[in-house]
Amino acid sequence: MLDLPLTFLQRPATATTPHPWLLVLMHGVGSNEQDLFSLAPQIPDRFHVLSLRAPFRMGPGSHAWFDFSIEPNGERTINEAQEAQSRALVAQTVQAASEQLGIPPERVVVGGFSQGGIMALSLLLTQPALMHAALVWHSRLLPQVVPLTAPADALRGKRLWLSHGTHDNVIPLAHAQAIAHHMATLPVSVAYHEFPSAHEIRPSELAATVAWLESLSKTPMAF
Repeated sequence: MLDLPLTFLQRPATATTPHPWLLVLMHGVGSNEQDLFSLAPQIPDRFHVLSLRAPFRMGPGSHAWFDFSIEPNGERTINEAQEAQSRALVAQTVQAASEQLGIPPERVVVGGFSQGGIMALSLLLTQPALMHAALVWHSRLLPQVVPLTAPADALRGKRLWLSHGTHDNVIPLAHAQAIAHHMATLPVSVAYHEFPSAHEIRPSELAATVAWLESLSKTPMAF
């Protein structure tokens, strides 16, 4: 039984997998750990899947990684203290799960959708030693996190899946393009894809993401 700082659901990797991987998933604002856990049956069975619940309760079954408000000009203001607290809790959870499962950071992927994707991207940039790759669906980069980015050498060899919907009316496509532009300045291998969708993960996007996960876990460095 895992003992982690955050509430979670898990699907273990197949017992016979010689070198299991760990995939940690984080939901968007207003959701909970059940959301992305519904994708677990489609994740390769060499992955131990963890789906985390954000620490800040908004209502019954509704949680957030941090509060935010949208200004009249469209800009978003976040609760920076909550974001920092959540990022620290996620880091502790990823590290604890990695250690308790005996899965080294070289076989850890941290991902999320929308606000959960913000957390995954922020963790990759600030604490890359905890993981091999990040998976970011329909998200954005927090400007507050950019100054905290780890040295380039610490990011070298890391991987990033970045996908977005061309019709996303919650987080506009320009935010994903801005992430891709920013990551181009860093030694991270980025797989960037746009899909004809809104603020959602359609089957085609999930299938492409799963194919990317498969490619990660079949590379020689996984062993």
